[in-house]
Amino acid sequence: MGDTSKVIKCRDFRWKGVELKPYQASEAAPFKDVTRQNLLGEGSGERALRFITRYFEVQPGGYSTLELHRHPHTVIILRGTGQVVLGDETHEIAPFDCVYVAPDSKHQFRATGRE
Repeated sequence: MGDTSKVIKCRDFRWKGVELKPYQASEAAPFKDVTRQNLLGEGSGERALRFITRYFEVQPGGYSTLELHRHPHTVIILRGTGQVVLGDETHEIAPFDCVYVAPDSKHQFRATGRE
């Protein structure tokens, strides 16, 4: 992370000084009730990370876009329950479950619980 280490304080699942953004800039692909915060990897002195840490929040009844892309990623569920579509399978997910999305794997997250 370069020469500047830092701590970004969190309160109620929001990080101080980090903009709350819409899930995607485009409304072209369908999604519902999803927001994000880009926590690390885009700020000053963070270029050495070579990855971006983001926090996504899916409200009850909401869902991310059904998508696939070249880069792999991991997702850790912090709260609430839901489902993840991975390829042709759907899996139930709950707090502290960890999901690996392989490159070019179709995926979608859905919030099915009350949180």
